[in-house]
Amino acid sequence: MNSASTAPTGIFPADEISGLLNERHVAIAAPLAENQVQPASLDLRLGTVAHRLRASFLPGPTRSVAEPLEELALHEIDLSQGAVLETGCVYLVPLLESLNLPDDIAADTNPKSSTGRLDVFTRVITDRSRVFDKVAAGYAGPLYLEISPRTFPILVRTGSRLSQIRFRRGDARLSDEDLTRLHARETLVAATEPRIESGIAVSVDLSGQDQLVGFRAKRHTGVVDVDRVGALDVLDFWEPIHRARDAKLVLDPDEFYILASKEAVHVPPDFAAEMVPFDPLVGEFRVHYAGFFDPGFGHAASGGSGSRAVLEVRSHDVPFIIEDGQIVGRLVYEHLAGTPPQLYGSGLKSNYQGQGLKLSKHFRAYER
Repeated sequence: MNSASTAPTGIFPADEISGLLNERHVAIAAPLAENQVQPASLDLRLGTVAHRLRASFLPGPTRSVAEPLEELALHEIDLSQGAVLETGCVYLVPLLESLNLPDDIAADTNPKSSTGRLDVFTRVITDRSRVFDKVAAGYAGPLYLEISPRTFPILVRTGSRLSQIRFRRGDARLSDEDLTRLHARETLVAATEPRIESGIAVSVDLSGQDQLVGFRAKRHTGVVDVDRVGALDVLDFWEPIHRARDAKLVLDPDEFYILASKEAVHVPPDFAAEMVPFDPLVGEFRVHYAGFFDPGFGHAASGGSGSRAVLEVRSHDVPFIIEDGQIVGRLVYEHLAGTPPQLYGSGLKSNYQGQGLKLSKHFRAYER
């Protein structure tokens, strides 16, 4: 790896992440899994036990996670042979990865795409932290994952991958002026005049291809094994939503929906993107638990024409009507510290390249 004085700023590509592993800035308690190093992120793996908690918590600036855990843990669950995590419960799992970061490197974490599409709420916690999912520059210590399944009970085991971490040196975020220039050169979203304001606006598609606009999760279903791909029938877990005459959808409180963006999203090879809330004042709903888009997302599909973003949507407290074309989020782009040796979808068994409206990888293709 480069010395701090000459190292480029930006999100680390895969070869720089491998350097962190080789130099023990990222320590692993088990050998790396296949494709655990992604183009610009590292998958994090569950350890051997899960602690069922009374409540979620943060340790604060003076304590380790282990200190409040002693009083908040109800019981311990062995994950070595697999265990079911129930809906409505909160669990804390020590991860197989730990950190000893240099002073100029920080990190962010987020759920993997498949985790968000199952309505599984996850957040990474570090020692002496005031916030979730942020790892301070120079942090040395363990990583823990808080897990709360919201809709489906899930079967997990040691080594299951529900979250990912990306490493960053310096400020990598593109300004609106930079975004405008990059869009003119690379077509970041398929829109004639994209709305660029602290990111690029993304809207919801309720017009319906073949009349299907989304899915609403069913309650009281069977268990989802997070490590089994293509094992489940869609209709056992989801209710299809078809286009309404007025192209609107009423979001029922505390129900979970999978929808899609109107825009096709393109992330060029030297960049990554994140979906963030558009404006908390536009409505009482949350979009996109798993908001990270790897470099190359939508780049290989149809010659770089983009892939639609899948939107994980949940309304809060009151019913809320969304309309076709309503802006629901914005894409923030960041530059990488180098070009990844492999891009998303290029031989990495990427599940969502070229996607339209698509459920998580655990479900068989839906026959309309």
